[in-house]
Amino acid sequence: MERTSVAAEIASRAFSVQGFNLLELCSIATIGTRIPKDYFVTTGKGESDITIHAGSYHLALRDAGIEMCNIITYSSILPACANEVQRPSELIHGSVLETIMAVSTSRKGKRATAGIIWGWLLGRESGEKHGGLVCEYNGSLPKEKAEKQLRESLRELYANGYTEDFRLDDTELHIESFMPRKRFGTAIVSLCFVNHYVPLVHLDGQRAFA
Repeated sequence: MERTSVAAEIASRAFSVQGFNLLELCSIATIGTRIPKDYFVTTGKGESDITIHAGSYHLALRDAGIEMCNIITYSSILPACANEVQRPSELIHGSVLETIMAVSTSRKGKRATAGIIWGWLLGRESGEKHGGLVCEYNGSLPKEKAEKQLRESLRELYANGYTEDFRLDDTELHIESFMPRKRFGTAIVSLCFVNHYVPLVHLDGQRAFA
């Protein structure tokens, strides 16, 4: 059986419940790529004599107030619609939290420094927001040197493909840096997305958006 036929058979069984085909009973929507929207910023640090992932990293997440979530990390682009908000009063235990995150882990006596810088691309003629560029730092530099490197990284990113049409404005920078006293230490800085736009591409076989 061809691969496409196998996939169709699996999909048909998945949508069949007690003899009813859910594809026939429900309106089926095809959605496009989700677009991250509102985000909050948080930082944290943690240290442990036992381990990293279930130790210093988890405690850094706890310090940042996001340890109850399942963390997914993005690369370094902000859509134009992204907007900084206050941290929600409650995050559901076990929920998925999608982030742009800098993480630095070190050992006792060696500095852990994590930092994030971002800025917004604004059209030179229109002034409209095109989107944002983000750079992360994960290492052991002291705070001042890490900040310098982050600013240089953002300028380099901007200089390669954006200077002609956009200016870079409204930059923001956050750094967490400390010297662990225990065996392992982790510092984190994170942009955490709390919602998304979901483009509707098709509905019941009809194209929703051109």
